Amino acid sequence: MSETTLSMEATPSAPAIFFSDMDGTFLDDQKRIGPLSWKMLDAVAAAGALFVPCTGRALTGIPHELVEHPAVRYVVASNGAAVYDAASGEALMRTPLSRERLVELFALTRGRDVVFDIFAHGTCFCWRPNYDRLGAFTRDEAETRFMQSLRTPYDESPAEFIETIEDADRVTFLWRDSADRDALARGLAADPSLSVVRSLPFNFEVSDAQATKGTALMWLCAHLGIARERSYAFGDSINDLSMLRRAGTGVAMANAEAETKAAADVTCASNNDEGVARFILEELERLS
Repeated sequence: MSETTLSMEATPSAPAIFFSDMDGTFLDDQKRIGPLSWKMLDAVAAAGALFVPCTGRALTGIPHELVEHPAVRYVVASNGAAVYDAASGEALMRTPLSRERLVELFALTRGRDVVFDIFAHGTCFCWRPNYDRLGAFTRDEAETRFMQSLRTPYDESPAEFIETIEDADRVTFLWRDSADRDALARGLAADPSLSVVRSLPFNFEVSDAQATKGTALMWLCAHLGIARERSYAFGDSINDLSMLRRAGTGVAMANAEAETKAAADVTCASNNDEGVARFILEELERLS
């Protein structure tokens, strides 16, 4: 695949909508938004187009300055389980896991050294004993600090905490041992009503089978009356596959996993080279 744009047949006056994963895609390896990316966001807003953060993070884990930018009117969070109005924080669409399903998923952790995170109310909740020992599951101190920054610890037991919420957008399992990974994989594979993806080598991200980034992309395009052919999606990891396949143009980062590149229409420069910004600025110039 080449580092180039892809021409599309569409009405010139139709708006374009750009869906972008965050980590490893729009953000650099230090989780920063670069200067060219801010310039791109200004250009998107000026063109009357839309930039949609489309991430596995909970709503509260997305940089506030990004959510507040005029180009960002909608946010797809929790791997597509929820679509939010950026200004109000109102959930416009949700595909949740029921409390009963959370109980069943938590049961898979029994006898396993794993972390079980619950994404609910726009927040990622982590049992405090696991929050305090996230360093045992991550690759370095910087990653530990980052993962803790995205999580809100709670003190009651996970079983008690589950009883306090009606449902959740998704859950994440982190593991250290391959035997725990394999046991989780077998348990999750037994339920075809689940979507199981990953964004790290040591996690499973679990939601309802209908809750994917691709489904959220299709829903928001239909909600706004934007033709799918006018949509673009950018990603680097396995949890981005569904939106790359559903978008009018699926764009993989130069640093993307091989399977993600294979699912895309084209590639762009890496996240550290602000590939998303470069690609969108070129497309806006072509579409103008």
